[in-house]
Amino acid sequence: MKPPRRPRRVFAQLLLSQTVVTVGVTIVTAGLFLAPVSSELDHDAMQRALSIAQATASDDVIARAAEARDSGTAQRNAEQIRLATGASFVVVTDLDGIRLSHTDPGRIGQRVSTDPEPALSGRSVTAIQEGTLGRTARGKVPLRAAGGRIVGEVSVGISDDSIRRRLLTMLTGILLCAGAGLAAGTVATLVLARRLKRRTHNIALADISALLVEREAMLHGIREGMVALDERGRIRLANDEAVRLLGLPDGCTGRPIDEVLPPGRLADVLAGRIAGTDLPAVRDDRVLVVNRMATAPGLSSGSRRPPGRREPGEGPAGGAVVTLRDRTELESLVRELDTTRSLTEALRAQDHEHANRMHTLLGLLELGRHEQAMAFISEQSGSHAVVAARIAEQVQDPHVAALLAGKAAVAGERGVRLVVAPAAHLPDAVVDARTLVTVLGNLVDNAVDALAPGGGRVEVTLAAAGSTLLAEVTDSGPGVPEELRERVFEEGWSSKDAPAHRPRGLGLAMVRRLVERTGGRIVLDAGPLGGARFTVELPEALHTGALHTEALPAGSGHTGPGHPGVEGHRPTAPLVEA
Repeated sequence: MKPPRRPRRVFAQLLLSQTVVTVGVTIVTAGLFLAPVSSELDHDAMQRALSIAQATASDDVIARAAEARDSGTAQRNAEQIRLATGASFVVVTDLDGIRLSHTDPGRIGQRVSTDPEPALSGRSVTAIQEGTLGRTARGKVPLRAAGGRIVGEVSVGISDDSIRRRLLTMLTGILLCAGAGLAAGTVATLVLARRLKRRTHNIALADISALLVEREAMLHGIREGMVALDERGRIRLANDEAVRLLGLPDGCTGRPIDEVLPPGRLADVLAGRIAGTDLPAVRDDRVLVVNRMATAPGLSSGSRRPPGRREPGEGPAGGAVVTLRDRTELESLVRELDTTRSLTEALRAQDHEHANRMHTLLGLLELGRHEQAMAFISEQSGSHAVVAARIAEQVQDPHVAALLAGKAAVAGERGVRLVVAPAAHLPDAVVDARTLVTVLGNLVDNAVDALAPGGGRVEVTLAAAGSTLLAEVTDSGPGVPEELRERVFEEGWSSKDAPAHRPRGLGLAMVRRLVERTGGRIVLDAGPLGGARFTVELPEALHTGALHTEALPAGSGHTGPGHPGVEGHRPTAPLVEA
Protein backbone atom coordinates (compact mmCIF):
# COMPACT_ATOMS: atom_id res chain seq x y z
CA MET A 1 0.00 0.00 0.00
CA LYS A 2 1.42 3.36 -1.00
CA PRO A 3 1.83 5.99 1.71
CA PRO A 4 -0.56 8.96 1.45
CA ARG A 5 0.76 11.69 -0.80
CA ARG A 6 1.66 14.90 0.96
CA PRO A 7 -0.15 17.97 -0.38
CA ARG A 8 2.09 20.04 -2.63
CA ARG A 9 0.15 23.30 -2.82
CA VAL A 10 1.04 26.15 -0.49
CA PHE A 11 -2.59 26.41 0.58
CA ALA A 12 -2.80 22.72 1.59
CA GLN A 13 0.63 22.70 3.22
CA LEU A 14 -0.18 25.72 5.32
CA LEU A 15 -3.62 24.41 6.29
CA LEU A 16 -2.21 21.03 7.35
CA SER A 17 0.76 22.41 9.24
CA GLN A 18 -1.26 25.10 11.00
CA THR A 19 -3.96 22.60 11.97
CA VAL A 20 -1.36 20.23 13.43
CA VAL A 21 0.24 23.09 15.32
CA THR A 22 -3.12 24.32 16.62
CA VAL A 23 -4.14 20.84 17.81
CA GLY A 24 -0.75 20.27 19.40
CA VAL A 25 -0.80 23.59 21.20
CA THR A 26 -4.34 22.95 22.44
CA ILE A 27 -3.43 19.51 23.81
CA VAL A 28 -0.27 20.75 25.51
CA THR A 29 -2.09 23.73 26.98
CA ALA A 30 -4.90 21.53 28.32
CA GLY A 31 -2.36 19.09 29.81
CA LEU A 32 -0.37 21.87 31.46
CA PHE A 33 -3.59 23.26 32.86
CA LEU A 34 -4.89 19.91 34.17
CA ALA A 35 -1.69 18.93 35.98
CA PRO A 36 -1.88 21.68 38.63
CA VAL A 37 -5.68 21.38 38.77
CA SER A 38 -5.39 17.79 40.02
CA SER A 39 -2.87 18.81 42.65
CA GLU A 40 -5.05 21.73 43.67
CA LEU A 41 -8.08 19.44 44.07
CA ASP A 42 -6.07 17.10 46.34
CA HIS A 43 -4.87 20.04 48.41
CA ASP A 44 -8.38 21.45 48.61
CA ALA A 45 -9.74 18.06 49.75
CA MET A 46 -7.08 17.75 52.47
CA GLN A 47 -7.80 21.25 53.77
CA ARG A 48 -11.51 20.50 53.79
CA ALA A 49 -10.92 17.28 55.71
CA LEU A 50 -8.73 19.19 58.19
CA SER A 51 -11.42 21.83 58.68
CA ILE A 52 -14.07 19.16 59.37
CA ALA A 53 -11.69 17.45 61.79
CA GLN A 54 -11.00 20.71 63.64
CA ALA A 55 -14.71 21.45 63.87
CA THR A 56 -15.38 17.93 65.21
CA ALA A 57 -12.56 18.21 67.76
CA SER A 58 -14.08 21.41 69.12
CA ASP A 59 -17.25 19.54 70.12
CA ASP A 60 -17.13 19.09 73.95
CA VAL A 61 -19.54 16.13 73.79
CA ILE A 62 -17.17 14.18 71.55
CA ALA A 63 -14.20 15.14 73.75
CA ARG A 64 -15.90 13.85 76.91
CA ALA A 65 -16.99 10.68 75.07
CA ALA A 66 -13.38 10.04 74.01
CA GLU A 67 -12.15 10.70 77.53
CA ALA A 68 -14.77 8.28 78.91
CA ARG A 69 -14.21 5.87 76.00
CA ASP A 70 -17.94 6.08 75.25
CA SER A 71 -18.12 4.70 71.74
CA GLY A 72 -21.90 5.06 71.49
CA THR A 73 -21.93 8.79 72.02
CA ALA A 74 -18.83 9.28 69.87
CA GLN A 75 -20.32 7.15 67.02
CA ARG A 76 -23.63 8.96 67.08
CA ASN A 77 -22.16 12.49 66.97
CA ALA A 78 -19.43 11.56 64.43
CA GLU A 79 -21.96 10.09 62.01
CA GLN A 80 -24.11 13.20 62.26
CA ILE A 81 -21.12 15.32 61.32
CA ARG A 82 -20.14 12.94 58.48
CA LEU A 83 -23.59 13.03 56.98
CA ALA A 84 -23.81 16.80 57.36
CA THR A 85 -20.44 17.49 55.71
CA GLY A 86 -20.40 14.74 53.07
CA ALA A 87 -17.08 13.34 54.32
CA SER A 88 -16.20 9.72 53.62
CA PHE A 89 -15.54 9.03 57.29
CA VAL A 90 -15.20 10.76 60.64
CA VAL A 91 -13.18 8.59 63.05
CA VAL A 92 -12.71 9.40 66.74
CA THR A 93 -10.04 7.48 68.71
CA ASP A 94 -8.87 7.40 72.31
CA LEU A 95 -5.30 7.91 73.49
CA ASP A 96 -4.35 4.41 72.34
CA GLY A 97 -5.62 4.93 68.78
CA ILE A 98 -8.63 2.66 69.30
CA ARG A 99 -11.57 3.63 67.14
CA LEU A 100 -14.62 4.97 68.99
CA SER A 101 -16.49 5.71 65.73
CA HIS A 102 -16.36 4.50 62.17
CA THR A 103 -18.50 4.35 59.05
CA ASP A 104 -18.40 0.54 59.44
CA PRO A 105 -19.59 -0.16 63.03
CA GLY A 106 -17.80 -3.53 62.91
CA ARG A 107 -14.43 -1.71 62.98
CA ILE A 108 -15.21 0.16 66.21
CA GLY A 109 -12.86 -1.00 69.01
CA GLN A 110 -10.02 -1.73 66.56
CA ARG A 111 -6.85 0.27 66.19
CA VAL A 112 -6.76 2.67 63.25
CA SER A 113 -4.92 1.54 60.12
CA THR A 114 -2.67 4.62 59.91
CA ASP A 115 -0.26 6.00 62.48
CA PRO A 116 -2.14 8.20 65.05
CA GLU A 117 1.04 9.38 66.85
CA PRO A 118 1.47 12.78 65.08
CA ALA A 119 -2.08 13.85 66.06
CA LEU A 120 -1.83 12.33 69.59
CA SER A 121 1.41 14.28 70.07
CA GLY A 122 -0.45 17.56 69.40
CA ARG A 123 0.13 18.20 65.66
CA SER A 124 -2.44 18.64 62.89
CA VAL A 125 -1.73 16.45 59.86
CA THR A 126 -2.96 16.40 56.24
CA ALA A 127 -2.11 13.66 53.77
CA ILE A 128 -3.30 11.44 50.93
CA GLN A 129 -3.31 7.97 52.45
CA GLU A 130 -4.53 4.46 51.70
CA GLY A 131 -6.76 3.02 54.46
CA THR A 132 -9.55 0.55 55.01
CA LEU A 133 -11.88 2.73 52.90
CA GLY A 134 -9.36 3.12 50.08
CA ARG A 135 -7.38 6.16 48.99
CA THR A 136 -8.57 9.33 50.71
CA ALA A 137 -7.50 12.85 51.49
CA ARG A 138 -7.18 13.01 55.27
CA GLY A 139 -7.03 15.61 57.97
CA LYS A 140 -6.03 14.60 61.52
CA VAL A 141 -6.15 16.81 64.62
CA PRO A 142 -5.66 16.12 68.37
CA LEU A 143 -8.83 15.83 70.49
CA ARG A 144 -8.53 17.81 73.72
CA ALA A 145 -10.56 17.81 76.96
CA ALA A 146 -11.80 20.97 78.63
CA GLY A 147 -8.44 21.57 80.34
CA GLY A 148 -6.50 21.20 77.07
CA ARG A 149 -5.30 17.68 77.83
CA ILE A 150 -5.18 15.41 74.73
CA VAL A 151 -7.65 12.58 75.09
CA GLY A 152 -7.61 11.20 71.49
CA GLU A 153 -7.65 12.19 67.86
CA VAL A 154 -10.17 13.03 65.14
CA SER A 155 -9.47 11.73 61.62
CA VAL A 156 -11.63 12.88 58.70
CA GLY A 157 -11.31 11.53 55.13
CA ILE A 158 -12.54 12.76 51.76
CA SER A 159 -12.86 9.95 49.22
CA ASP A 160 -10.63 10.03 46.14
CA ASP A 161 -13.71 9.24 44.03
CA SER A 162 -15.32 12.54 44.98
CA ILE A 163 -12.08 14.32 44.05
CA ARG A 164 -12.03 12.61 40.66
CA ARG A 165 -15.68 13.49 40.10
CA ARG A 166 -14.85 17.14 40.66
CA LEU A 167 -11.88 16.81 38.32
CA LEU A 168 -14.05 15.26 35.62
CA THR A 169 -16.58 18.03 36.06
CA MET A 170 -13.83 20.63 35.59
CA LEU A 171 -12.29 18.61 32.77
CA THR A 172 -15.49 18.88 30.77
CA GLY A 173 -15.36 22.66 30.96
CA ILE A 174 -11.66 22.66 30.15
CA LEU A 175 -12.15 20.46 27.10
CA LEU A 176 -15.06 22.62 25.92
CA CYS A 177 -12.84 25.72 26.14
CA ALA A 178 -10.00 23.86 24.43
CA GLY A 179 -12.38 22.69 21.71
CA ALA A 180 -13.64 26.23 21.19
CA GLY A 181 -10.06 27.48 20.96
CA LEU A 182 -9.20 24.67 18.55
CA ALA A 183 -12.20 25.50 16.37
CA ALA A 184 -11.32 29.22 16.35
CA GLY A 185 -7.71 28.41 15.51
CA THR A 186 -8.76 26.09 12.71
CA VAL A 187 -11.11 28.70 11.25
CA ALA A 188 -8.39 31.36 11.45
CA THR A 189 -5.96 28.95 9.80
CA LEU A 190 -8.47 28.22 7.04
CA VAL A 191 -9.05 31.93 6.41
CA LEU A 192 -5.31 32.62 6.36
CA ALA A 193 -4.67 29.65 4.08
CA ARG A 194 -7.41 30.71 1.65
CA ARG A 195 -6.00 34.24 1.56
CA LEU A 196 -2.54 32.87 0.92
CA LYS A 197 -4.02 30.67 -1.80
CA ARG A 198 -5.36 33.75 -3.57
CA ARG A 199 -2.10 35.66 -3.12
CA THR A 200 0.05 32.79 -4.39
CA HIS A 201 -2.44 31.79 -7.13
CA ASN A 202 -2.51 28.27 -5.64
CA ILE A 203 1.06 27.71 -6.73
CA ALA A 204 2.83 24.50 -5.72
CA LEU A 205 5.26 24.85 -2.86
CA ALA A 206 8.00 23.04 -4.77
CA ASP A 207 7.59 25.51 -7.66
CA ILE A 208 8.35 28.63 -5.59
CA SER A 209 12.11 28.16 -5.58
CA ALA A 210 12.05 27.21 -9.26
CA LEU A 211 10.05 30.35 -10.07
CA LEU A 212 12.51 32.48 -8.12
CA VAL A 213 15.44 31.03 -10.04
CA GLU A 214 13.60 31.46 -13.35
CA ARG A 215 12.67 35.05 -12.47
CA GLU A 216 16.28 35.95 -11.71
CA ALA A 217 17.46 34.34 -14.94
CA MET A 218 14.75 36.09 -16.94
CA LEU A 219 15.26 39.53 -15.40
CA HIS A 220 18.98 39.51 -15.94
CA GLY A 221 18.80 37.79 -19.33
CA ILE A 222 16.29 39.94 -21.20
CA ARG A 223 17.51 42.80 -23.37
CA GLU A 224 14.93 45.24 -22.03
CA GLY A 225 15.44 47.22 -18.85
CA MET A 226 13.06 46.59 -15.97
CA VAL A 227 12.69 48.61 -12.77
CA ALA A 228 10.24 47.73 -9.96
CA LEU A 229 9.15 50.58 -7.69
CA ASP A 230 7.30 50.51 -4.38
CA GLU A 231 4.43 52.80 -3.42
CA ARG A 232 6.87 55.52 -2.27
CA GLY A 233 8.73 55.58 -5.58
CA ARG A 234 11.76 53.73 -4.24
CA ILE A 235 13.59 51.18 -6.37
CA ARG A 236 12.84 47.62 -5.30
CA LEU A 237 14.52 45.85 -8.18
CA ALA A 238 16.49 46.82 -11.30
CA ASN A 239 17.90 44.32 -13.75
CA ASP A 240 21.30 44.60 -15.42
CA GLU A 241 19.96 46.24 -18.59
CA ALA A 242 18.09 48.91 -16.59
CA VAL A 243 21.24 49.69 -14.62
CA ARG A 244 23.16 50.08 -17.91
CA LEU A 245 20.54 52.15 -19.72
CA LEU A 246 19.82 54.48 -16.82
CA GLY A 247 23.37 54.62 -15.49
CA LEU A 248 22.15 53.72 -12.00
CA PRO A 249 24.77 53.79 -9.22
CA ASP A 250 25.69 50.81 -7.09
CA GLY A 251 23.35 50.26 -4.16
CA CYS A 252 20.43 52.00 -5.86
CA THR A 253 17.93 49.55 -4.35
CA GLY A 254 15.81 51.25 -1.72
CA ARG A 255 16.56 54.76 -3.00
CA PRO A 256 13.95 57.06 -4.62
CA ILE A 257 14.00 57.59 -8.38
CA ASP A 258 14.48 61.35 -7.95
CA GLU A 259 17.64 60.64 -5.95
CA VAL A 260 19.40 58.45 -8.53
CA LEU A 261 18.28 60.27 -11.72
CA PRO A 262 18.69 63.95 -12.58
CA PRO A 263 15.54 66.10 -12.83
CA GLY A 264 13.84 65.88 -16.18
CA ARG A 265 11.39 64.00 -18.31
CA LEU A 266 12.95 60.58 -17.68
CA ALA A 267 12.62 60.90 -13.90
CA ASP A 268 9.05 62.21 -14.29
CA VAL A 269 8.04 59.27 -16.50
CA LEU A 270 9.56 56.67 -14.15
CA ALA A 271 7.97 58.32 -11.10
CA GLY A 272 4.54 58.36 -12.79
CA ARG A 273 4.25 62.16 -12.98
CA ILE A 274 3.83 61.82 -16.77
CA ALA A 275 1.36 59.18 -17.91
CA GLY A 276 1.08 57.42 -21.24
CA THR A 277 2.41 54.50 -23.25
CA ASP A 278 5.65 54.22 -25.24
CA LEU A 279 6.89 57.52 -23.86
CA PRO A 280 10.22 58.67 -25.34
CA ALA A 281 12.96 59.95 -23.06
CA VAL A 282 16.65 60.70 -23.34
CA ARG A 283 19.43 59.51 -21.01
CA ASP A 284 22.82 60.92 -22.03
CA ASP A 285 23.09 60.00 -25.73
CA ARG A 286 20.51 57.23 -25.57
CA VAL A 287 16.90 57.40 -26.71
CA LEU A 288 14.67 55.26 -24.47
CA VAL A 289 11.04 54.20 -24.78
CA VAL A 290 9.44 53.90 -21.35
CA ASN A 291 6.27 52.11 -20.27
CA ARG A 292 4.98 52.18 -16.71
CA MET A 293 2.40 49.78 -15.30
CA ALA A 294 0.97 50.39 -11.83
CA THR A 295 0.85 47.41 -9.46
CA ALA A 296 -1.34 49.11 -6.83
CA PRO A 297 -5.15 49.38 -7.11
CA GLY A 298 -4.92 53.16 -6.98
CA LEU A 299 -3.66 53.41 -10.55
CA SER A 300 -4.13 50.48 -12.86
CA SER A 301 -3.87 50.01 -16.57
CA GLY A 302 -7.62 50.48 -16.77
CA SER A 303 -7.55 53.92 -15.18
CA ARG A 304 -9.51 56.56 -17.06
CA ARG A 305 -6.99 59.28 -16.35
CA PRO A 306 -6.06 61.01 -19.63
CA PRO A 307 -2.36 60.96 -20.55
CA GLY A 308 -0.38 63.87 -19.18
CA ARG A 309 1.03 65.17 -15.96
CA ARG A 310 -0.48 64.43 -12.57
CA GLU A 311 -2.40 67.13 -10.77
CA PRO A 312 -0.34 69.25 -8.32
CA GLY A 313 -0.38 67.83 -4.81
CA GLU A 314 -1.63 64.45 -5.92
CA GLY A 315 -0.24 61.56 -3.87
CA PRO A 316 1.85 58.64 -5.11
CA ALA A 317 0.17 56.19 -7.44
CA GLY A 318 1.53 53.14 -5.64
CA GLY A 319 3.96 50.47 -6.75
CA ALA A 320 4.79 50.11 -10.42
CA VAL A 321 6.88 48.17 -12.92
CA VAL A 322 8.73 50.20 -15.54
CA THR A 323 10.13 48.72 -18.76
CA LEU A 324 12.81 50.44 -20.85
CA ARG A 325 13.67 49.86 -24.49
CA ASP A 326 16.77 51.28 -26.13
CA ARG A 327 15.76 53.07 -29.34
CA THR A 328 19.12 54.72 -29.97
CA GLU A 329 20.13 52.53 -32.89
CA LEU A 330 16.55 52.36 -34.15
CA GLU A 331 16.30 56.15 -33.98
CA SER A 332 19.48 56.42 -36.02
CA LEU A 333 18.08 53.99 -38.57
CA VAL A 334 14.81 55.93 -38.71
CA ARG A 335 16.72 59.15 -39.32
CA GLU A 336 18.70 57.45 -42.05
CA LEU A 337 15.42 56.19 -43.49
CA ASP A 338 14.03 59.72 -43.47
CA THR A 339 17.18 60.93 -45.20
CA THR A 340 16.89 58.13 -47.74
CA ARG A 341 13.27 59.04 -48.40
CA SER A 342 14.26 62.67 -48.87
CA LEU A 343 17.02 61.64 -51.25
CA THR A 344 14.59 59.40 -53.12
CA GLU A 345 12.17 62.29 -53.51
CA ALA A 346 15.07 64.46 -54.60
CA LEU A 347 16.16 61.87 -57.18
CA ARG A 348 12.60 61.60 -58.43
CA ALA A 349 12.44 65.36 -58.83
CA GLN A 350 15.85 65.37 -60.51
CA ASP A 351 14.65 62.66 -62.86
CA HIS A 352 11.86 64.94 -64.02
CA GLU A 353 14.30 67.83 -64.24
CA HIS A 354 16.76 65.66 -66.19
CA ALA A 355 14.02 64.71 -68.63
CA ASN A 356 13.24 68.38 -69.17
CA ARG A 357 16.94 69.11 -69.77
CA MET A 358 17.15 66.25 -72.24
CA HIS A 359 14.18 67.67 -74.11
CA THR A 360 15.86 71.06 -74.16
CA LEU A 361 19.11 69.53 -75.40
CA LEU A 362 17.27 67.55 -78.06
CA GLY A 363 15.54 70.70 -79.25
CA LEU A 364 18.84 72.59 -79.52
CA LEU A 365 20.37 69.76 -81.52
CA GLU A 366 17.37 69.51 -83.81
CA LEU A 367 17.58 73.26 -84.41
CA GLY A 368 21.26 72.92 -85.31
CA ARG A 369 22.49 75.10 -82.43
CA HIS A 370 25.37 72.86 -81.52
CA GLU A 371 27.45 75.45 -79.68
CA GLN A 372 24.55 76.40 -77.43
CA ALA A 373 23.88 72.69 -76.77
CA MET A 374 27.50 72.17 -75.73
CA ALA A 375 27.38 75.21 -73.40
CA PHE A 376 24.13 73.94 -71.89
CA ILE A 377 25.72 70.55 -71.14
CA SER A 378 28.80 72.14 -69.56
CA GLU A 379 26.68 74.40 -67.36
CA GLN A 380 24.41 71.61 -66.11
CA SER A 381 27.21 69.15 -65.40
CA GLY A 382 29.38 71.63 -63.51
CA SER A 383 26.90 73.39 -61.19
CA HIS A 384 26.54 70.58 -58.61
CA ALA A 385 30.24 69.80 -58.71
CA VAL A 386 31.06 73.45 -58.01
CA VAL A 387 28.77 73.50 -54.97
CA ALA A 388 30.28 70.29 -53.59
CA ALA A 389 33.82 71.56 -54.28
CA ARG A 390 33.19 74.84 -52.45
CA ILE A 391 31.76 73.02 -49.41
CA ALA A 392 34.74 70.64 -49.37
CA GLU A 393 37.15 73.61 -49.60
CA GLN A 394 35.64 75.36 -46.57
CA VAL A 395 34.68 72.24 -44.56
CA GLN A 396 37.74 70.01 -44.64
CA ASP A 397 36.35 67.32 -42.32
CA PRO A 398 34.96 64.70 -44.77
CA HIS A 399 32.07 63.63 -42.54
CA VAL A 400 30.74 67.15 -41.98
CA ALA A 401 31.34 68.09 -45.64
CA ALA A 402 29.41 65.04 -46.85
CA LEU A 403 26.60 65.85 -44.41
CA LEU A 404 26.26 69.44 -45.61
CA ALA A 405 26.46 68.45 -49.28
CA GLY A 406 23.74 65.88 -48.86
CA LYS A 407 21.56 68.21 -46.78
CA ALA A 408 22.03 70.94 -49.38
CA ALA A 409 20.77 68.67 -52.17
CA VAL A 410 17.76 67.51 -50.14
CA ALA A 411 16.94 71.06 -49.00
CA GLY A 412 17.14 72.32 -52.59
CA GLU A 413 14.58 69.78 -53.74
CA ARG A 414 12.28 70.92 -50.93
CA GLY A 415 12.54 74.52 -52.02
CA VAL A 416 14.99 75.60 -49.32
CA ARG A 417 18.46 77.04 -49.96
CA LEU A 418 21.09 75.66 -47.64
CA VAL A 419 24.15 77.96 -47.72
CA VAL A 420 27.52 77.88 -46.01
CA ALA A 421 28.84 81.28 -44.98
CA PRO A 422 31.92 82.33 -47.01
CA ALA A 423 34.01 82.95 -43.89
CA ALA A 424 33.08 79.57 -42.46
CA HIS A 425 35.99 77.20 -42.10
CA LEU A 426 36.34 73.82 -40.42
CA PRO A 427 39.78 72.15 -40.51
CA ASP A 428 40.20 68.41 -40.67
CA ALA A 429 40.91 68.25 -36.94
CA VAL A 430 37.56 67.26 -35.41
CA VAL A 431 37.99 65.06 -32.34
CA ASP A 432 34.52 63.47 -32.42
CA ALA A 433 32.99 63.79 -35.88
CA ARG A 434 30.01 61.64 -34.88
CA THR A 435 28.88 64.12 -32.22
CA LEU A 436 29.31 67.09 -34.56
CA VAL A 437 27.39 65.33 -37.35
CA THR A 438 24.55 64.55 -34.95
CA VAL A 439 24.39 68.14 -33.69
CA LEU A 440 24.56 69.79 -37.13
CA GLY A 441 22.26 67.23 -38.75
CA ASN A 442 19.51 67.81 -36.19
CA LEU A 443 19.80 71.60 -36.32
CA VAL A 444 19.78 71.68 -40.14
CA ASP A 445 16.84 69.26 -40.31
CA ASN A 446 14.83 71.41 -37.89
CA ALA A 447 15.61 74.56 -39.88
CA VAL A 448 14.66 72.95 -43.22
CA ASP A 449 11.45 71.53 -41.70
CA ALA A 450 10.55 75.01 -40.44
CA LEU A 451 10.88 76.48 -43.94
CA ALA A 452 9.54 73.71 -46.22
CA PRO A 453 7.46 73.69 -48.35
CA GLY A 454 7.17 77.47 -48.47
CA GLY A 455 10.88 77.94 -49.13
CA GLY A 456 13.53 80.06 -47.51
CA ARG A 457 17.19 80.07 -46.62
CA VAL A 458 19.28 78.24 -44.01
CA GLU A 459 22.78 79.48 -43.31
CA VAL A 460 25.49 77.37 -41.61
CA THR A 461 28.57 78.99 -40.09
CA LEU A 462 31.54 77.08 -38.64
CA ALA A 463 34.63 78.52 -36.99
CA ALA A 464 37.51 77.41 -34.81
CA ALA A 465 38.77 79.32 -31.75
CA GLY A 466 41.74 77.35 -30.54
CA SER A 467 40.44 73.90 -29.64
CA THR A 468 36.88 75.25 -29.38
CA LEU A 469 34.45 74.77 -32.24
CA LEU A 470 31.78 77.42 -32.82
CA ALA A 471 28.78 76.68 -35.03
CA GLU A 472 25.66 78.59 -36.02
CA VAL A 473 22.57 77.45 -37.90
CA THR A 474 20.28 80.33 -38.89
CA ASP A 475 17.08 80.26 -40.92
CA SER A 476 14.67 82.75 -42.41
CA GLY A 477 11.59 81.08 -40.94
CA PRO A 478 9.05 82.38 -38.42
CA GLY A 479 11.47 81.90 -35.52
CA VAL A 480 10.72 80.72 -31.97
CA PRO A 481 8.87 82.95 -29.46
CA GLU A 482 11.04 84.00 -26.54
CA GLU A 483 8.85 82.24 -23.99
CA LEU A 484 9.33 78.90 -25.82
CA ARG A 485 13.09 79.07 -26.39
CA GLU A 486 13.87 76.90 -23.39
CA ARG A 487 10.96 74.54 -23.82
CA VAL A 488 12.04 73.44 -27.30
CA PHE A 489 14.90 71.55 -25.63
CA GLU A 490 12.52 69.52 -23.43
CA GLU A 491 12.15 65.84 -24.24
CA GLY A 492 8.90 65.04 -26.01
CA TRP A 493 7.98 68.68 -26.76
CA SER A 494 7.47 69.58 -30.42
CA SER A 495 5.42 72.04 -32.39
CA LYS A 496 5.10 69.53 -35.26
CA ASP A 497 2.84 66.50 -35.55
CA ALA A 498 4.65 63.23 -34.90
CA PRO A 499 4.86 60.76 -37.81
CA ALA A 500 3.60 57.23 -37.35
CA HIS A 501 7.04 55.59 -37.35
CA ARG A 502 8.75 57.64 -34.62
CA PRO A 503 8.04 60.21 -31.88
CA ARG A 504 8.85 63.91 -32.09
CA GLY A 505 10.65 66.08 -29.57
CA LEU A 506 13.87 64.09 -29.17
CA GLY A 507 16.33 65.69 -31.59
CA LEU A 508 16.95 69.00 -29.80
CA ALA A 509 16.88 67.30 -26.39
CA MET A 510 19.59 64.90 -27.55
CA VAL A 511 21.60 67.76 -29.09
CA ARG A 512 21.54 69.64 -25.81
CA ARG A 513 22.58 66.53 -23.86
CA LEU A 514 25.47 65.88 -26.27
CA VAL A 515 26.64 69.50 -26.14
CA GLU A 516 26.44 69.78 -22.36
CA ARG A 517 28.12 66.42 -21.90
CA THR A 518 31.20 67.77 -23.68
CA GLY A 519 31.18 70.86 -21.45
CA GLY A 520 29.70 73.10 -24.13
CA ARG A 521 26.46 74.97 -24.46
CA ILE A 522 23.76 75.74 -27.00
CA VAL A 523 21.85 79.02 -27.25
CA LEU A 524 18.65 79.80 -29.16
CA ASP A 525 17.82 83.39 -30.10
CA ALA A 526 16.60 85.46 -33.04
CA GLY A 527 18.90 85.41 -36.09
CA PRO A 528 19.76 88.05 -38.68
CA LEU A 529 17.70 86.24 -41.33
CA GLY A 530 14.53 86.83 -39.30
CA GLY A 531 14.10 83.30 -38.00
CA ALA A 532 15.72 81.18 -35.30
CA ARG A 533 19.45 81.01 -34.68
CA PHE A 534 21.10 78.11 -32.83
CA THR A 535 24.61 78.88 -31.60
CA VAL A 536 26.71 75.96 -30.37
CA GLU A 537 30.02 76.07 -28.51
CA LEU A 538 31.97 72.80 -28.25
CA PRO A 539 35.18 73.13 -26.19
CA GLU A 540 38.03 70.71 -26.82
CA ALA A 541 36.29 69.59 -30.03
CA LEU A 542 39.34 70.16 -32.25
CA HIS A 543 42.89 68.90 -32.23
CA THR A 544 45.18 71.90 -31.69
CA GLY A 545 48.13 70.58 -33.71
CA ALA A 546 47.20 72.09 -37.09
CA LEU A 547 44.79 74.89 -36.26
CA HIS A 548 44.55 78.58 -36.95
CA THR A 549 41.80 80.66 -35.38
CA GLU A 550 38.79 81.40 -37.54
CA ALA A 551 36.05 83.87 -36.73
CA LEU A 552 32.33 83.90 -37.03
CA PRO A 553 31.33 86.43 -39.68
CA ALA A 554 30.21 89.84 -38.55
CA GLY A 555 27.15 89.45 -40.68
CA SER A 556 25.85 86.87 -38.25
CA GLY A 557 25.72 89.44 -35.50
CA HIS A 558 27.34 87.09 -33.00
CA THR A 559 30.94 86.65 -31.93
CA GLY A 560 30.52 83.25 -30.35
CA PRO A 561 29.33 82.30 -26.83
CA GLY A 562 32.03 82.55 -24.25
CA HIS A 563 34.56 83.97 -26.75
CA PRO A 564 34.05 87.73 -26.93
CA GLY A 565 37.54 88.19 -28.27
CA VAL A 566 36.83 86.33 -31.51
CA GLU A 567 35.89 89.22 -33.71
CA GLY A 568 33.86 88.93 -36.90
CA HIS A 569 34.35 90.31 -40.36
CA ARG A 570 31.97 90.78 -43.25
CA PRO A 571 31.95 88.24 -46.06
CA THR A 572 33.85 89.23 -49.18
CA ALA A 573 32.82 86.28 -51.36
CA PRO A 574 29.39 85.03 -52.40
CA LEU A 575 27.67 82.47 -50.22
CA VAL A 576 27.99 78.81 -51.16
CA GLU A 577 24.48 77.74 -52.08
CA ALA A 578 22.73 74.52 -52.97
